[in-house]
Amino acid sequence: MNTLFYSFTIGSLIAIIIMFLFYFLFKIKVTQLQQIFSVNMILLITTCIFIFLQMQFSDFFNIKPIYFAYFYYIGIVFFPVSLYFTVKIFTQTKIIFKPKHLLLFVIPLLSLLALWTNERYHLFFKSYDISLQDTQFGPVFFINEIYSYILYFISIITLFKFFTKNASLFSQQLGLFLIGITFPFILNLLGVLKLIEVTVYITPISSAISLICFTLALFKFQLLDAVPMALTKVVDRMSDGYLVLNDKNIITDYNTAFLKIFEIEDKSINSIHIFDLLKLENFKALEEKTIINSLKAVKESNETLVIEKEFKSIKKFLRIEISNLKSGNIYIGSLMLFKDFTEHHHDVEIIKSNTNALIEKERLASLGEMISGVTHNLKTPIFSIAGATEGLSDLINEYRTSIADSSVTIEDHKEIANDMETWNNKIKDYVSYMSDIITAIRGQAASFTETTFETFSVNELMKRVNILMKHELQQALVTLNISYNIESDIHLQGNINSLIQIINNLISNAIQSYNGVPNRSIEMVLENEHNKLIITIEDHGVGIPDEIKDKLFKEIITTKGSNGTGLGLFISYSNLKTQFNGDLSFESKVGKGTTFKITLPISSN
Repeated sequence: MNTLFYSFTIGSLIAIIIMFLFYFLFKIKVTQLQQIFSVNMILLITTCIFIFLQMQFSDFFNIKPIYFAYFYYIGIVFFPVSLYFTVKIFTQTKIIFKPKHLLLFVIPLLSLLALWTNERYHLFFKSYDISLQDTQFGPVFFINEIYSYILYFISIITLFKFFTKNASLFSQQLGLFLIGITFPFILNLLGVLKLIEVTVYITPISSAISLICFTLALFKFQLLDAVPMALTKVVDRMSDGYLVLNDKNIITDYNTAFLKIFEIEDKSINSIHIFDLLKLENFKALEEKTIINSLKAVKESNETLVIEKEFKSIKKFLRIEISNLKSGNIYIGSLMLFKDFTEHHHDVEIIKSNTNALIEKERLASLGEMISGVTHNLKTPIFSIAGATEGLSDLINEYRTSIADSSVTIEDHKEIANDMETWNNKIKDYVSYMSDIITAIRGQAASFTETTFETFSVNELMKRVNILMKHELQQALVTLNISYNIESDIHLQGNINSLIQIINNLISNAIQSYNGVPNRSIEMVLENEHNKLIITIEDHGVGIPDEIKDKLFKEIITTKGSNGTGLGLFISYSNLKTQFNGDLSFESKVGKGTTFKITLPISSN
């Protein structure tokens, strides 16, 4: 009856194991962790099958039970080693097998050799019996047991440490895993120490319990999917979508946000290659070549690669961050994060549009000031030319009258000619001055629509600055004192009109710092320091408030209220950096004044 009971029990357990093995092999994908689980199952099944054969046929065919032990101990001696690798792979995700790992198989192989030669040397069993209570163990058996318990103990401790650190994420999975490891370990230890009465048949029963625990962890709680239940809840609430690819670029995981971003209803994208995903309509903005190069780049680097793309089919702008996944130095896959920044992109476009409008407003204001100055500057030479032409007209009439007058001497004719020449030279000077004004104005007007780069002299620069600022300075009753501590032939490289606008803006700010108080002065000094032109513009006005000093070049900010846009210094600083490779700095004290310093590299031409 006992034999029949054991036979029924073992047969049922073997059937369960075969069922789980079938489900395991045909249900899940092959990864390193899944491969080692397969080895565990094969070892357990080997043990169960030969113990079952021992129960059924040992007495029936009068075969010594130890002959069956020769085979079922294959699973018993190697299972601790396999379990050790299982825990190591699980806690590290992936390992590289090295030659030193072969040393772990030395004692199991020696144990099997001692067992297979046991009838001659009796090193493994002094006497063998189905009941562990009646079995006499040899020295190699104890060596193997101690070695096995060491591996069991290391595996349990390693897993327990991992469990304590990740209990919130892996609680149910690791709990089953720990039970599956510790149950046969404790049961076998109690049997070997003969603290409880057991037979060799307890091995398949305890192994089956381990297998059930492992299988539940595998399939019910997705132990090998690297996405435990608690973690899944967290990532599914993320606003960013993600894809996890293995080292063969197969999709192994994704979250709900990813499906929502790309409007995917069918959740069958798991286990497909990333390139098959890119063939879908909503992914066509991503080119296969781009993804290939990106995945290759992150595999060989620890940097995160960023791609920004517009996906017209889903009407979204996405920021894609691709980084590698490594365990130690071993590459195990890639992570792709998909951030939806459609609203952000829209906001940026609005900001750009508003900024362009402000810039245009600033340019129009500058143009208005410039035209006002031009009007005033041109009035003087125009009136002077008009006066000169009247003087010439009088001289012409006088000359006509003197032609028929015999009393007019040659000296008188020469005097008339000299007066005409004087007026003519004055007209030339006025025309030249007007030409300079027109040249300066034309350059400034062009700077509003185009950017040209050329080599120009400091003299030409300051000549145009004086012309364009003359009216504003006169109107404010402010004097601009310019000191030249440089050679006259210094040249700069860049857009002269842009630099004129920057200098004029600083001079205008200096004028406005006096708040309309007349008879004040602005000091401008030009110096050559270490092959750099330093232009210093100093006023003694109200100064810059401390609370906006740090923001002056970083934000669009103004102290002029509705009379200013705050773009002058912001644009000036940006243009000096980008167009001239220069710099702009300042020092200011409230109530004392402000000093701006422009630094420009001198051209070698």
